[in-house]
Amino acid sequence: MGLKEEILEIIEKAVEDLKAEGLQPDILLAGEGFLKYAGEVVDVLNLSVYTVKELDYDAVIADSRYIGQIRRASKRVSIEPLIVEDEMWNEIKSI
Repeated sequence: MGLKEEILEIIEKAVEDLKAEGLQPDILLAGEGFLKYAGEVVDVLNLSVYTVKELDYDAVIADSRYIGQIRRASKRVSIEPLIVEDEMWNEIKSI
């Protein structure tokens, strides 16, 4: 499985978790590093995407109606571990 597919899977899992809580996730707040690696993956999602520089390699999926009001109205995900793993495998392959 490629890096972009793994990122899509992580986002979809967070969306499903929020839906299971009775919420309707509709926004993705993402750091520049996250968007760099996610690329067109975020385009296929039915979420409004906003860049938040401070998030770097993280993203927050949220229900905009309740963000800031209910703690469980959002989920934060990080792709940094995936990037580290991907770089490690690329380095191993080059040896």
